[in-house]
Amino acid sequence: MNYETIQTSKQDKIFTIYLNRPELHNAMNETMMGELANCFKKISIDDVIKIVILTGNGKSFCAGADLNWMKSMANYSKEKNIQDSKLLLNLYDSIYNCKKPVIGKINGHAFGGGVGLVAACDITVSLPEKKFAFSETKLGIIPSVISTYVVRRIGLSNMRRLFITGESFTSEYARGIGLIDYIASEDEIDDFVKKYISLLLSSGPKSIIEIKNLVDNYQKMHLDDYKKFTVEKIAELRVSKEGQEGISAFLEKRKPSWSE
Repeated sequence: MNYETIQTSKQDKIFTIYLNRPELHNAMNETMMGELANCFKKISIDDVIKIVILTGNGKSFCAGADLNWMKSMANYSKEKNIQDSKLLLNLYDSIYNCKKPVIGKINGHAFGGGVGLVAACDITVSLPEKKFAFSETKLGIIPSVISTYVVRRIGLSNMRRLFITGESFTSEYARGIGLIDYIASEDEIDDFVKKYISLLLSSGPKSIIEIKNLVDNYQKMHLDDYKKFTVEKIAELRVSKEGQEGISAFLEKRKPSWSE
C-alpha cells in the first residue's frame, strides 16, 4: 500500500516503517497518525511478519505534532478536538498493543509526541547524543495522551519533573531513566538491531504475544486478580502446542520449530 507520510519495506519476516516527512523533522499531522495506526494494525494480524522496526527518514526521528496542524485545531469545536486527540491515542495504542515486537530505531532527535512513539516501543536503541524533550509545556499545553505510555517507561517522578520543566535531555540520560534501552553508534546500530531480530526470532511468537499481554494486565488488574491470572495463564501455556514444542525441543537438544 502507498502512503503519503510514511514509507515501508519488508524483508522476509521483518517489516520496517519509516516516518517520512524529513523536511518537517517527521512532525506528525492527522494523515501520519492515521497512516501509522492503520499500518500497525495490519501488521498485527499478518501471520508472516514477526518483527517491526520503527525509525525515521532524515536527521530527526520525530519532532512531535505538526504545529501548523495544531494551530488549525484552535478553530475546532471541543468535540472535534477530542476526536483528533483520539486519533493520537489510537496511534500509540496500535504500537503498544501490536502483537509483534516493535523495535524503535531512534535515528535522531525526538520531541513531544515523538517521545511518545519511543515510549510505546518494546525495545529502543538510539544513536548517541540525540536530544529528547517533553516540550508541550513551552507551548502552553501538556503531554497528556502520551503520559500513559511514558510513565510505563520512566516512572512517575521522572515524568513529573520532565513534563513540568520541558527540559532537553540526551540519549545517554534517556537510557539512564529507562526511556532508551541501548545506545549504538551509526556504525553499530544496524548490527545491534540484527542481534535483537535474531533473539526475537528464536522466541515463541505466541509467547511474545502472551508476555506483552501479561505486562499489560499487571498494570490494569488488582494484585489478587493478577495472581490468579498468572496461575491460570501458565497452566494454559504449558499444555499449548507452542509450549509443548518448546519444552520437547529443549529436552531433545534441538531448536524449536519457530527458531531461525
